[in-house]
Amino acid sequence: MSLKVLVVDDQGIVRAGFAAVIDAEEDLTVVGEAADGATAVRLAEELAPDVIVMDVRMPELDGIAATRIITGRENAPRVLVLTTFDLDAYVFDALRAGASGFLLKDVRPAELLDGIRVVATGESVLAPSATRRLIGHYASRPNTGNRTDSGPRELDSLTESQRGVLALIAAGLNNAEIAAELGITVGTVKSHVNALLRKLGLRDRVQATILAYDLGLARPNPPGAAHL
Repeated sequence: MSLKVLVVDDQGIVRAGFAAVIDAEEDLTVVGEAADGATAVRLAEELAPDVIVMDVRMPELDGIAATRIITGRENAPRVLVLTTFDLDAYVFDALRAGASGFLLKDVRPAELLDGIRVVATGESVLAPSATRRLIGHYASRPNTGNRTDSGPRELDSLTESQRGVLALIAAGLNNAEIAAELGITVGTVKSHVNALLRKLGLRDRVQATILAYDLGLARPNPPGAAHL
């Protein structure tokens, strides 16, 4: 069964281009297109896509607000934000709103397709070229009220090993890199990741990264972190 994708962008030529690339894949089907956030919210409910490829700046309702509404619903689809480099300022808010990740609009077609597949599985995807600078700059901002409700009490429920894994997730390391850093197996890392997400009531690694920065467990540009 193919993954259902909704493409949202206010520029028709961009929207059509993304849709053509996605629809050419056997395992992906574009079930709808939207030119603004309000239409995206409506179509997300009507079409029940698995993944929404979401622009940020749009008329009527922007991508961040639309993402917040969509991901706040039961059985919400995954949202993958696509933005230009100049719009990085919006991306952290989009992740806080519930997006499963972001890619830059100049992404190669293969990376876009892989990103859609990755977020559909419940994982996150973040553009490596901008992630560290983005998180390092915006994680230090005062909380605007959109952060997760998890707090120090929930963090106390983590074991020392789970805290270490959470910090490395926020540093941008994948499971294999975390395993190498800690000298444990990838299977053990996966168990720690699943446990800490469950204990903290988080959906994915993006939310875990945001929480780690919010609570001071992670700092910008930690040693050993090469990419996300």
